[in-house]
Amino acid sequence: MCGKRSKCSFSRLEVILIVCLVLMTVLTVVLLVFHFLPKPSNGKLSCFSPTITPRSSVAAHSQHLTKGLQGCDNPITPIYAPNPITRHGAANYLLGVGRADCTGPVAQVPLMGYANPDQVGGGLLTHLYSRAFIVADLADSKRVVFVSADIGMMSQRVRMEVLKRLKSKYGDLYQQDNVILSGTHTHSGPGGYFQYTLFWITSKGLIRPSLNAIINGIVKSIDIAHENMKRGRLFINRGTVENSQINRSPFSYLANPASERSRYSSNTDKEMVMLKMVGEDGQELGLISWFAVHPVSMNNTNRLVNSDNVGYASYLFEQEKNQGTLPGEGSFVAAFASSNLGDVSPNTRGPTCVNTGESCDNPQSTCPVGGAAMCMAKGPGNDMFESTRIIGQNIYLKAKELYEKASQEVRGPLSSAHQWVNMSDVSVELNATHTVKTCKPALGHSFAAGTIDGVGAFNFTQGSVEGDPFWDQIRDQLLGEPSNETKACHKPKPILFSTGEMTWPHPWHPDIVDVQIAAIGSLAIVAVPGEFTTMSGRRLREAVRSEFDSQGTPGMNVVIAGLCNVYTHYITTYEEYQVQRYEAASTIYGPHTLSAYIQLYRGLARAIAMNTTEDLPRGPEPPLFNVVNLTLLPSLGAEQAPASKAFGDVLQEVRQQYRVGEVVEVTFVGANPRNSAENATEHNFLAVERYSNSSGSWHTVQNDVSWDTRFYWSKGSLGQSNVTIEWHVPPGTELGTYRVRYFGHYKKRVFITRIITVPFEGSSSAFEIT
Repeated sequence: MCGKRSKCSFSRLEVILIVCLVLMTVLTVVLLVFHFLPKPSNGKLSCFSPTITPRSSVAAHSQHLTKGLQGCDNPITPIYAPNPITRHGAANYLLGVGRADCTGPVAQVPLMGYANPDQVGGGLLTHLYSRAFIVADLADSKRVVFVSADIGMMSQRVRMEVLKRLKSKYGDLYQQDNVILSGTHTHSGPGGYFQYTLFWITSKGLIRPSLNAIINGIVKSIDIAHENMKRGRLFINRGTVENSQINRSPFSYLANPASERSRYSSNTDKEMVMLKMVGEDGQELGLISWFAVHPVSMNNTNRLVNSDNVGYASYLFEQEKNQGTLPGEGSFVAAFASSNLGDVSPNTRGPTCVNTGESCDNPQSTCPVGGAAMCMAKGPGNDMFESTRIIGQNIYLKAKELYEKASQEVRGPLSSAHQWVNMSDVSVELNATHTVKTCKPALGHSFAAGTIDGVGAFNFTQGSVEGDPFWDQIRDQLLGEPSNETKACHKPKPILFSTGEMTWPHPWHPDIVDVQIAAIGSLAIVAVPGEFTTMSGRRLREAVRSEFDSQGTPGMNVVIAGLCNVYTHYITTYEEYQVQRYEAASTIYGPHTLSAYIQLYRGLARAIAMNTTEDLPRGPEPPLFNVVNLTLLPSLGAEQAPASKAFGDVLQEVRQQYRVGEVVEVTFVGANPRNSAENATEHNFLAVERYSNSSGSWHTVQNDVSWDTRFYWSKGSLGQSNVTIEWHVPPGTELGTYRVRYFGHYKKRVFITRIITVPFEGSSSAFEIT
C-alpha cells in the first residue's frame, strides 16, 4: 500500500526480490535461446541444423524446419566450430579406412589408358593402391563402402568378383547397392582385367595376374577397413584448385548453350570436394577428395607403372600424416578420387606441334606438318615427371588446406540405391511429347584419333562427322558393316566399330550397366560408369540435387565419383555430341546417353529421399563370362645369368659419393619382374638402406613406393635381363652411408618339364651422401 505518501515506495527486501525476479527471467530467456541454437562459429551464430534420423522423415520435417531460415545457405547441413579434432564431440558413425597394394605385374604387360599397344610396362615408379572407406550407422546395420583404386578404370568383372568374395566373408553386409568401386584413371597401370573383347585388343587379352592383384587389393583394403572400424565423425569442405587443368575439347564445350555457359566462370570444374574422417577420440583416420582432372601427366611414352598426379597427391598426404613410417605404410589413408574429368587435361601448356612448336589448338587438333599425330599437350613441368609432381602437389596443397579448415559436419542417415540397366535400350522422356532412345554401343571415327593427351594413329582426326571410305571398307570386310538402325541411332557419329553388334568371342562392350548413389547424411555420392565431361557432370549434379530438393531433402552436397563399377567410355552433352571430337565419338550409347543417365539417377535420388529404395527394380544382372586365361603375353620360361655371374650381382656399380639432388644409379643381373607378381600378392623390388653407427646395422629409409626411386627392367637375349635402380636423392636426406638393394625372383628349370621360381637379392656397394 501507498499509505499517506504522495507516491508508492518499496522496502529493501521487496527491491531485492524484484531484481532477482528480473535476473531469473533474463537468464531463463538466454538459456532457452542457447538451447535452440548451436555454438558460435567464427563469432557468428550458425543456422539451426537438426540431426534427422530416418530419411523418410526429412520430407515431413523439412517444410517446418526451413521456415524462418531463409538466410541460411544450407538449412539441413550442420555447421560446427573450426578445428573439430580438438573439440571432441559425439560420434555420428562407425568409420573404417584401409589401404592395400594392387600393383600386379610391372613388366611386359600393356598399360591401360592410352590404348597404345606399344606402351608396355618396363618397371616401376610407385606402387598402386586400393583405398577403402566404410561408414556405418551406429543404430542399425546400414553402411556404405567407397573404394578408390589406382587403376585405369573399374571393370565389371573386377566388381562382380569382389562382391562374390565379400559375400563369402560377410554375408549380405556388403552388396552391389552399398559398395562403390572407383578407379582413379591413372594411365600407367597394368591392363588385362576386363572381360569385354574390345579391351583385349590393346591389353593382349585377359591377364590373370593383373586381374587377381586388383581383386585381392580391393578386398584386402575393405577387410582392413572393416577390422579397424571405430566411432567417429565426418566433415566436408570444398574449395577451388587453380593452375592444374585445362579443357582439352574447348570447341565441344562451346557448342553448349551460351546461357548455360554464362553461369560458370570456367570451362572446367575447378572445385574440389573433401570428406574428412576423424575418430571420436580425435584420431585422424583419412580423407576422400573428389576433383576433376585426368591423371595423364605421365604421357604415352612412359613405361613405368605409377599412379600419376592424383597418386602423388595421396603419397604426399599419407607421408605427412604417417610420419616415421615407410612410404605405403601407416594407418592414415588419403584417396584422391576421380570425378567428371572427361574433357579435363592436366597438361596446362596446351596443345602444340611437337615438330614445329606452334599451337595446334584448333577444332581438329592437327598440325600443318604431320597432322593430328604431331599435336600433343604438355606442361606445366619440363618433363612428365616434373609435371606429375607439380599437378599432384597443387592438388595435395588444396586438400591439406580444406582438411585443416573443415568444420561442416556430415550427419544423418545412410542410404544407397543401385540398379542394373540395359543402356542399349533406355527410353528417355525429353518432355511431355518427345521420347527418344539410347543405342547399341558403337565407337566413332574420332575415337581412333585419340586426344591431345595421347594421340591416335593413321590419319584419323577429331571432329569427324563423316566416315572414311577406306577405313569403312576395311571394317566391313573384317568386322561387318553396322546395321542401318545403329547408324541412324548414332547420327551424326560415323561409326568405326559397331561394338554392340559384335559378339565374338564375347560381346565387345557391356549392355548391362550399374547406376548407383550412396547417401551419407547430407552427402550424395553419384557413382557414374564412365567419364562425364565438365558440362555433363554439371547437368547431372544439378538434376540430382534438384530431385532431392523437390522430394523434401534440400541442401544435399552432390559429388560425382567417376569410372565406377563398369567402364562405358565417355558421356558428353547432346550439344557436344554433335561436334564429334574424341569424347563424343566415345559416347557409346548415342546422343541421348546423358539424358538417359540423368533420368536414371533422378530415379535413384527420388528413392533415397522417399525411403523407397527397396522398391527399385533390381534390373537385368550382367553376365560373367567363363574366361579362365586368354592372353597373348609371352610365357615365362627358364632364365639365365651371364657367364660367371649370378642373379642379383652388380653389373654397374654406384659411385663412392653423391650429393643431395644427384641420382644414385646401379645395374644388376636381373630377372623378369612378372615372376614376382605371380608369386606374391605384394612385392618390393628395391630398398634404400642407411647404416646406423649406433646399432651397427642397416635400416630401410626408402622403397619402391617412394616417388624418388625408379626401377627399370630391360630384357636381353637367351633368357637374360638387367635391372637398373635409380634413387633421386631428395632435399632433406640425412647425410651418411647408404646402399641400394634389389629383390626379385627368377625361373629355374629343375627337370625337363618342371620350372620353379627362386627368390634372390642383390646389393650395391656402400656410398656416402655428403
